[in-house]
Amino acid sequence: MTKARDLANFGSAGAAVSATELGYVDGVTSAIQTQIDTKAPSTSPTLTTPVVVSPEERTTVSATAATGTINFDTLTQGILYYTTNASANWTLNVRGDGSNTLNSILATGDSITVSFLVTNGGTAYRHTAMTIDGTSVTPKWSGGTAPAAGNASSIDAYSFTIIKTATNTYTVLGAGPVKYA
Repeated sequence: MTKARDLANFGSAGAAVSATELGYVDGVTSAIQTQIDTKAPSTSPTLTTPVVVSPEERTTVSATAATGTINFDTLTQGILYYTTNASANWTLNVRGDGSNTLNSILATGDSITVSFLVTNGGTAYRHTAMTIDGTSVTPKWSGGTAPAAGNASSIDAYSFTIIKTATNTYTVLGAGPVKYA
C-alpha cells in the first residue's frame, strides 16, 4: 500500500482524513514532533525578526480604595488600576497569584515589570512598603530616594521592575509616583 492509501484507510477507521490533511503529512520522513523541535527549540529560540508590535497587557481595573496590603497577581495582570480614592498609605505585595509564588514562576535571571495605578482624592496617599511573596524588599528608587508623598487629586502611577537574582532574592527598581491629572 502507498503512504496516502494507508493514511486514507486509517482515516476510515476513525475520523475522516481529507486530501488537504494528507497533503500536510505527505513527505514526512521522521517523527513530526522531532521536526518541530529542530525548527523551534523550546528553550532559547532564535527569532529571525525579533520585532514586537504593540504587545497587549492584562490590566485589572478595580473600584477599590488603596489601603493596607494590596496583592498584585502577576499571572493575571501586568497593570493594576484602583479607581476609588485611596484611603491610606499601602504596601504592595507582588506574587504569582493566590496559589503560586513569584519565586516559582520566575527563573534566576528573569525579570518582570508591573505597574500600579492609584487614584488619590484631596488627600494624597502613597506607596510605603513592598513585599514579594510576603517577604519585605526595599526597592532601589529612580532618583535615589523613595517617594515622600503622593499627588492629590490625580492618578499616581508606580512602576516596578523585579529581577530575580537567586532563589527568593530580588533586585527591585522602582519609579513613581508619576502624576496624571
